[in-house]
Amino acid sequence: MSYLHKFRRLPTLTPLRPTARRLSTFYNRDSASRIQLFSSMSDRSDEPTQNSGQPFNSAPSFRETGPPNPNWQLRQGLPDHVEPGKSWKAEEEKGWKTWNLSDISPREIYPLLTSCIVPRPIALVSSTSSDGIPNLAPFSYFSMVAHNPPLLSISFSHSPRTGKSKDTKENILATKQFTVSIVSEPFIEAANITTVDAPADIDEWDISGLTRSASIDVRPPWVKESAISFECELFHSYEIRPPNSDEVTNTLVLGLIKRTHIRESVLTASGTVDPAKLRAVSRLGGDMYARIGEGFELSRPPWTVIRGQVTSETE
Repeated sequence: MSYLHKFRRLPTLTPLRPTARRLSTFYNRDSASRIQLFSSMSDRSDEPTQNSGQPFNSAPSFRETGPPNPNWQLRQGLPDHVEPGKSWKAEEEKGWKTWNLSDISPREIYPLLTSCIVPRPIALVSSTSSDGIPNLAPFSYFSMVAHNPPLLSISFSHSPRTGKSKDTKENILATKQFTVSIVSEPFIEAANITTVDAPADIDEWDISGLTRSASIDVRPPWVKESAISFECELFHSYEIRPPNSDEVTNTLVLGLIKRTHIRESVLTASGTVDPAKLRAVSRLGGDMYARIGEGFELSRPPWTVIRGQVTSETE
């Protein structure tokens, strides 16, 4: 199972009932629903950090705007005479800090990279062991790889403390099947609770309250609450080792998407997905999730359009 790469972790669900009672205090504190984030990357306090931000605004946050620099010209680079380029340019005066990643530990690299490479989409992965035991866990080392063939990728980190690999990875390698559901705002807390480092006999479907929806081509179910789900078969797996080491620290899995389920309500007239209706959630660094705020379109100019301007300025 995944811990979604965070820094604090929820105590193991042993026994289940006291933990469940404890969880209810987290979510009901101050009579407001708060997203609590847990992790497995450190042995720091088991107490989650209370969200100190403003109450969640349930209204859709996405809106379409114009681009930041609608008057940008060829070879202009950063438009530092107007905002936001002006302030961005001024920040250069503070200089750069440089890390040689070969000189620092993986424990230090982790928070650095997860705060740099953002936002990261979240794959809520459903898998089943060879014995039929279900597993549900989210992963943010996740991306689209190709459309022909249709492939997605998920990277599974091995525990830095025990070296144990994730149940999800083991299930996928054993059965060659899994599903991926995209996480949206309305059920983020339910998705997040599946990060708990529970014993193998604890059913994440049960503690999350999420609903199984039967797949057509694979055995693991997909999450009914999700607006987008993919039925996948294992396409390829690759064990990752640090340079000059035989220790496997990560496993990269490529999944062949066999079938896609998309809610009619999030589709546009052209058959693509409307980001305002999807309300997808992504991961940032530390304990932070993000929602999609604003979007803008920038067309990719064909060479035939800009060729005359480029060649005339170089003559």
